[in-house]
Amino acid sequence: MDYPIRHPEFRYKTEFQSHEPEFDYLKSLEIEEKINKIRWCQTANGALFLLSTNDKTIKFWKVQEKKVKKISEMNLDPSKAVGNGSVASSSNSTSPKPYLANGGSPDRSYSYLSNDFSFPPGGIPSLRLPTVVSSPETSLVARCRRVYAHAHDYHINSISNNSDGETFISADDLRINLWNLEISNQSFNIVDVKPANMEDLTEVITSAEFHPTHCNMLAYSSSKGSIRLNDLRQSALCDSHSKLFEEQEAPGSRSFFTEIIASISDIKFSKDGRFILSRDYMTLKLWDINMDAGPVSTFQVHEYLRPKLCDLYENDSIFDKFECCLSGDGMRVATGSYSNLFRVFGCAPGSTEATTLEASKNPMRYPFQNDFDKNGT
Repeated sequence: MDYPIRHPEFRYKTEFQSHEPEFDYLKSLEIEEKINKIRWCQTANGALFLLSTNDKTIKFWKVQEKKVKKISEMNLDPSKAVGNGSVASSSNSTSPKPYLANGGSPDRSYSYLSNDFSFPPGGIPSLRLPTVVSSPETSLVARCRRVYAHAHDYHINSISNNSDGETFISADDLRINLWNLEISNQSFNIVDVKPANMEDLTEVITSAEFHPTHCNMLAYSSSKGSIRLNDLRQSALCDSHSKLFEEQEAPGSRSFFTEIIASISDIKFSKDGRFILSRDYMTLKLWDINMDAGPVSTFQVHEYLRPKLCDLYENDSIFDKFECCLSGDGMRVATGSYSNLFRVFGCAPGSTEATTLEASKNPMRYPFQNDFDKNGT
């Protein structure tokens, strides 16, 4: 019996402003509010926690449903008002007389103690205090718990949560810092690739990711197309790597664009931590962390662009960065391309699956025809 395929449906939940434009007066530098990365943290007590970062500042957010509180039993008569104050009425009197909010009275027959205070004969009517009650309505409230700032001289390109639920890393072009979620004014530098002389700089860090299950392991990629696996148990400063993953160039294949398109823009661990997925400009590569001789699979994302690399270099498109991801079961990988298209590949042994999908805000749009490999349009 065939069952209909059920696709997940995502509905709008809430939104909030994470960052605002800033200005670094010491460096005379504008800091955009643009968000570079968002990472979910472990949930607790029904609340959602997440990390978000722009170029310089990381923020830790708590998003939680709260019951809407309302004020009831106000001692006010909305039908009467004098000046800017509302009129208060007695809760015991059947025919209350109006009194101004500041204690005055429009009835001039009362005796005055001062120019701005009076009370009627018989005393002031009883005062009913308002009460705050919770209504059955709820609203989502986002609150910034901590701000982690002033730790990066260069633009932050990655943040990654640790499986211990207590720490995370942030990476810029030259350094990777380790943070404790509870401590916002201190971080530890664990990777530093900055040379003594900046003229000797040959590569920069492009992405960094913690291992999903081993809290002591992390990987980071570089602009030269290499991935380094580090073990925090070896030393406080990870100057040396445990493993190096890079693909050797084929003889005679080197060109002016070889190093540019080899730069890795994103890496992701598989759910079990056995594989690392990397994305460079032209391809997706799947690496087995137990095999550093080369990738176990290579997927061509937009091969039709290879003859146009010169044009892409002229308009700087060759420096565009794309992200990648693996499915939860580890059977498929996906990454983005141009023209709102993204590609999905099967990575199971013997799989030839290669699908092109279009991201569209129009649910009624005609499905994209899979002729991507023919002409790329």
